[in-house]
Amino acid sequence: MEKLRFAIFGTGFWSNYQIPGWLELDGVECVAAYNRTKSKAQAVASKFGISNVYDDAATLLENEDLDFVDICTDVDTHLRFAEMAADKGLNVVCQKPLAASLEAAEELVSVCRERDVRLFANENFRWQAPLRKVKDIVDTGIIGDVFKVRISFVSAFPVFENQPFLADLDHFIVADVGSHILDVVRFLCGEAKSIHCLTNRINPSIKGEDVANCFMDMENGIHCFAEMSYASIMEKEQFPQTFVLLEGSKGSIVLDHGFEIRVTTRSGTEKETVAPKMYDWLDPEYALLHSSIVDTQKNILEGLRGGEAETTGEDNLKTVKLVWKAYESAETGKIINL
Repeated sequence: MEKLRFAIFGTGFWSNYQIPGWLELDGVECVAAYNRTKSKAQAVASKFGISNVYDDAATLLENEDLDFVDICTDVDTHLRFAEMAADKGLNVVCQKPLAASLEAAEELVSVCRERDVRLFANENFRWQAPLRKVKDIVDTGIIGDVFKVRISFVSAFPVFENQPFLADLDHFIVADVGSHILDVVRFLCGEAKSIHCLTNRINPSIKGEDVANCFMDMENGIHCFAEMSYASIMEKEQFPQTFVLLEGSKGSIVLDHGFEIRVTTRSGTEKETVAPKMYDWLDPEYALLHSSIVDTQKNILEGLRGGEAETTGEDNLKTVKLVWKAYESAETGKIINL
């Protein structure tokens, strides 16, 4: 089977993990790198053995023989680069969030649909090993019918140190972390029929909100609470873990510190630890996130080859809508029906 050839658009922080994630897989080859600052593209290309470097995206697309592009640039450029690739008939893999607004995300999905190219969101949280295990346990029916879920991502991790641009975003935690956490909500609980969201800004040196609490009434009757914070000083720092509590008619499931999963029924509690796979290229502080990139991209590769993939653009657009309906709720103080 011939390798699929791709170009990476954007060589900032996440490209250092996105690219080696692809390189863990058979059947893909990164042949070109674009960055508006060419020296940054050259540094990443040298690190990962990428042949060709560009500081002009149009020239790259004109010169290279590609099967897809992986867009890892600033969010406000995603639509433009996706449209350029789609005009060339290339499939598109796009970093989350898909775009800087719901309208732009809808246009991005529409452009790829109209050009008949495949679009995938590089959404990795649902591919974290502990969360996949939690979903597998739920699907066995051991805790019965789930009626209430709490999903928690609260931390004091200094995220602005290695991603300083986040401090300048007008919309921060719901757009950035919420793109992940609300996708986990959908992964574990299905689709929401309403959302109520409250936000706050604790850190005075940032523009956007760094705390958000969302309550959702799901279509299947589950009540789901999702909390997000980069202002929470806890007894144990939990970054980058997502904690989960699922309550069902026959028991409960807890995903806790150290990737420990506890399943409790009337017969007692069983425990197991489901840790991420460790790769030599990942940052230990981000190990859970970086490890899941490989499984995310393995699934996307199946989709690129014509099979089924979970995080298609069409599917991720549902998460994007949930993000922006959360903002609408926070701004209006109202419960938003979806």
